[in-house]
Amino acid sequence: MAAAGNEPAAGSATRAKTVLVAGASGVIGQAATGAFAQAGGWRVVSLSRRAPPEAGPNHRHVALDLTDPDRCRAALSEIGPVSHLVFTALYEKPDIVQGWRDPEQMAVNLAMLRNLLDPLAESGALEHVSILQGTKAYGVHIRPFPVPARESWPRHPHENFYWLQEDHLRDRAAAYGFGFSIFRPQIVFGTAVGVAMNIVPVLGVYAAMRREEGLPFSYPGGPDYVLEATCAELMGRALLWAAESPAARNEIFNITNGDVFVWRNIWPRLAEYLGMETGPDTPLSVADYITERADLWDRIVARHGLAPNTLEALVGHSHRYADFCMAQGASRPPAPVLVSTIKLRQAGFGDCIDTEEMFRRQIATLRADRILP
Repeated sequence: MAAAGNEPAAGSATRAKTVLVAGASGVIGQAATGAFAQAGGWRVVSLSRRAPPEAGPNHRHVALDLTDPDRCRAALSEIGPVSHLVFTALYEKPDIVQGWRDPEQMAVNLAMLRNLLDPLAESGALEHVSILQGTKAYGVHIRPFPVPARESWPRHPHENFYWLQEDHLRDRAAAYGFGFSIFRPQIVFGTAVGVAMNIVPVLGVYAAMRREEGLPFSYPGGPDYVLEATCAELMGRALLWAAESPAARNEIFNITNGDVFVWRNIWPRLAEYLGMETGPDTPLSVADYITERADLWDRIVARHGLAPNTLEALVGHSHRYADFCMAQGASRPPAPVLVSTIKLRQAGFGDCIDTEEMFRRQIATLRADRILP
């Protein structure tokens, strides 16, 4: 087990609450780590195979494979008492959409949660756990659902690792007396790279390649449909709120930025943020387009002095997810994918962000960090 980062000042670990962020290199995990570290009063320990960006003086990273139960128990023993768990870890297969119905993928995701949750619950120090679901909880990947989706609906009748994790969480919470919150964000956008589902780096790579080939930033997707976004930083703040809010205890919440968008309508703004000109629609698979030009990306990195990320290291499997979310290849418009966020607001979390502003900030961050040209 390898550890990195800064230790809290002497004695502070006994005074501060300790939050364990699992899956800290992911798009939500990075944001959650930052939200807790910047809030103060927390000892933050992040878990992931890859180290996330350093978040602050009270942040420590532990490199850990969550599929190994023995290593998990050993790591938790060394970390010490943990009062809060934010579980954002996710196992996805390379074929993102097909993997959602895969029994092995479901089993692995359950095992990762169980390998952390069980020893934490047995310790007696655990007070609260937050886990993530999403609109697949409403069967969006199976058939259209009525809008807006509400948390009060009966569980959608399909096999899903969400239900496996939720059932185990509820069982452990009842047995050991800790509280929990379950969040269902819409499409999450952030600045994390090399992950399974973050479209922002994919858009930046696609734009850079089009520029290098002397082509406009043409919209590559399919028919228009209305959808919602969730900013990773907003999600991080919601997880921080839920950790100590009585109104969040043992509840499920949808969460979005607070507005809606249509890809084709927002495309000119994305072009502006990326320093590109738009052009006529050019339906194509973004995943295939950028994968076939991996060597071109290497040349772009060298020419612009960017961080030395290969194409795979930068986009992970997110390019396939981008095609899915932009309805690439669809013959007719998908049904709207909208959820109600009234419950979350009535519980006391009313934070929001304009989706166009979200994209502007995230693209600016990736460019400032020399991830994108």
